[in-house]
Amino acid sequence: MIDAVTKLSFSIVPFADEHLDGAATLLAERHRAQRLVEPGLDPAYEDSAAARAEIEELLATAGASGSAAIVEDHVAGFLLGRPREASWGPNVWVDPAGHAAVRAELVRDLYAAAAARWVDEGLTSHYAVVPATDPALVDAWFRLGFGHQHVHAIRETPPARPAPEAAALVVRRAERKDIEALARLDIVLPEHQTLSPVFSRLPLPDLEETRAEYEEDFDDPRFTTFVVERGGEVIGSAIACPIEVSSSHASLALPPGAGFLGFAAVFPEHRGLGAGRLLGEAVFAWARETGREWVVTDWRMTNLLSSRAWPRLGFRPTFYRLFRAIP
Repeated sequence: MIDAVTKLSFSIVPFADEHLDGAATLLAERHRAQRLVEPGLDPAYEDSAAARAEIEELLATAGASGSAAIVEDHVAGFLLGRPREASWGPNVWVDPAGHAAVRAELVRDLYAAAAARWVDEGLTSHYAVVPATDPALVDAWFRLGFGHQHVHAIRETPPARPAPEAAALVVRRAERKDIEALARLDIVLPEHQTLSPVFSRLPLPDLEETRAEYEEDFDDPRFTTFVVERGGEVIGSAIACPIEVSSSHASLALPPGAGFLGFAAVFPEHRGLGAGRLLGEAVFAWARETGREWVVTDWRMTNLLSSRAWPRLGFRPTFYRLFRAIP
């Protein structure tokens, strides 16, 4: 086969153990290029041995499969997918370590080969976590029919600065007396994401269960919870924790030692007053106090509030989660 764009002659074969070394070299090179743009990402994966270990873990997952592009007996590209929990539908995920190629256009051929098997197996919900810093690679995925679903983002921990004025709002650490409000706020975000244009289909949390979880975990030292008050009433909350606690940031998408803005919500009737920005600044202050150089967060791209609020606070995309549903 000859790529009409790059004039690169290649063959596509099923991904196998014999392709691991070549795939690891490509992945390490991709990560090295990404870290030139975002140095907060983990430097460990610039080493091909560490990159190979990530690919091996993906390949060892039950149901994992993919494809490799071969040029003159060398691996010029690879793509590897694996299924995840059923709540994502009949799915296959291409994880952060699941693809790399010498030319972005090759990813389209690699996906075409791998996806044929996935669809034959009834796996029709396809997810891909793609470096946001590589426009050509993102474009290649878009031209495969994928849409932009989720954003992983990072920024440097900012130096101390005067707190913004926001309509007599006060930010403080949460106390046990706030648990009822915290539990209700924990449901506000998923409720918002059931609305247009997000249309999340995930089941909403149960208020009683959420309240019980706060009662049980309130003193967990890994989590620092902030609330914002207006006139003595709690109107919003945010949670900060080490990035290593996050289940959604892993492998090449996990900047080690970073702080994580893991949750933030404001009651709908109090939005627009600056509460979200105050909560973000509180998380930045926590990051400074705990010696963290970087802060990470993530959001649904179709959540209009989040997709505008967090970039205004200086967060830059590192990875995009893309999605395609096969009818």
